[in-house]
Amino acid sequence: MRVRDSVVVVTGASSGIGRATALAFARKGCAVVLAARRAEALEAVGRECAGHRGAKALAVPTDVTDAEAVDDLARRAVRRFGRIDVWVNSAAVTVFGPFEEVPLEDFRRVLDVNVMGYVHGARAALRVMREQGRGTLVNVSSVVGAVSQPYTHAYGMSKHAVRALGASLRQELLLDEVKHIHVCTVLPSTIDTPLFEHAANYTGRKPVAMPPVYSPERVARAVVDLVRVPRREVVVGPMGRAMVLESRGMPGTVERMMARHVDRTHLSHEEPAPAGQGNLYVPAPGEGAVHGGWGGRRRTAMRRLATAALLAGAAGVARRARVR
Repeated sequence: MRVRDSVVVVTGASSGIGRATALAFARKGCAVVLAARRAEALEAVGRECAGHRGAKALAVPTDVTDAEAVDDLARRAVRRFGRIDVWVNSAAVTVFGPFEEVPLEDFRRVLDVNVMGYVHGARAALRVMREQGRGTLVNVSSVVGAVSQPYTHAYGMSKHAVRALGASLRQELLLDEVKHIHVCTVLPSTIDTPLFEHAANYTGRKPVAMPPVYSPERVARAVVDLVRVPRREVVVGPMGRAMVLESRGMPGTVERMMARHVDRTHLSHEEPAPAGQGNLYVPAPGEGAVHGGWGGRRRTAMRRLATAALLAGAAGVARRARVR
């Protein structure tokens, strides 16, 4: 599918991956419809988009947990630009905490935003795309949708669910013999976004980006490429790809390694943090940002982790071969 001049809806466009994705499409000359809770941030993104070859941008403050609001988002996009070529579900929140200490209402809120928000977006997008006979839906999942980690149970569950949603939708489109509507899932590794700063937290320790940390622009490029050449799933970041690969052959080993790595590098041992709900219910103030300031995080620890996993995997394959 041609990217230039496409009409693209992006949820979670106020910061992080969503914002980077909106800007990437604007650079390609697309009309971009921006959705998030923060009107101030969306207006700022709209101005940035307009700075790229005069790209057209429409800001629509939207809470993705509200199905009617998401339907209205789709209607406004079609009313303004006549169609929807691409819909990117990127809005997400998270909570850190021991399983039994995370308030149930916070657990539900993460699932409501990260799962039902994507359901609402997919339903709104597919209604339009089926009528058009074409389009691309991109759901942003996460590597933790394939390789789980401790202390982010609701987030991990939601990202597994996003992958399942994509697979189910692809199967329905196949059975309906719909050939020109594509559903793609992106699984980013750790990305330099404000997500960690905005997270709800009940661990007593400050969440930090677990190395290696990749740029949001890297994910945005992957999303744009999926519009050109649709694929079922794409993992962004070499370490993420290595971990997903190893988890298929040695799930127990990878679980143990991930548990230790999260404890050592994802939650600070130096900086305590008070309990709080982050941006679960009230969006963070200000104009938002693409980056979270984690770009300088060292990659050595994760390289060692992935190398150990790969070596262990090779050894396991060799042992199985000898047994046979």
